[in-house]
Amino acid sequence: MARRTPLVAPRIAPIVLPHLVPGDTDALRAGAAVDGVRYEGIDLDGRDLADLALSESALSDVSAHDVDLRTARIVDTTIDRLNAPVLRAARSHWRDVEIARSRLGSVEAHGAGWQSVHFVGCKIGYLNLRGADLRDVLFTDCTLDELDLGGARATRVAFAGTRVAALDLTDATLSQVDLRGAELQQLTGIEGLRGATLNTFQVAQLADVFAERLGIRVAD
Repeated sequence: MARRTPLVAPRIAPIVLPHLVPGDTDALRAGAAVDGVRYEGIDLDGRDLADLALSESALSDVSAHDVDLRTARIVDTTIDRLNAPVLRAARSHWRDVEIARSRLGSVEAHGAGWQSVHFVGCKIGYLNLRGADLRDVLFTDCTLDELDLGGARATRVAFAGTRVAALDLTDATLSQVDLRGAELQQLTGIEGLRGATLNTFQVAQLADVFAERLGIRVAD
């Protein structure tokens, strides 16, 4: 019998910020480099922040509808109470980032690279991470209406007290992904579950999906 590799939890590094100075919202623009600042109660609706480099900063109470964060780089940053009905962040890179108590509608983060990213108490409508590279990502006490991991590479990803209404794992590559803390309602791409850990209740809940995929007829 093959030896099972012990399940490893996401490695979420604590974010320790230096002394922060109040930030100037005009400095937040496409291609800018911003670090060591604090923003509170700001409106970034419609802002073009493509290629922005943001590091060692804290943002709270932020409106960011239809913000363009494509290819942006966010490092060592906390974000609290972010409201973004539409957020465009394709091919962006996030490392050591915490997003808490936020409401996100449609998040286009396909092709993104996330490392040590923690979502806490967030509500997300549609999170598109197709083709993304995820390492050490944790969702705690969140609600996700739809999570698309099609073609994504996910290592050490976990869910704690989190509801995922629809999960797409088509062509995903998973390693050390812990789904036991997720309330799963709908699953697409069952082959992509390889490398994931489920609890016995979840396996029973998905029995019909497994049977259909394997061509098994279940009858009493």
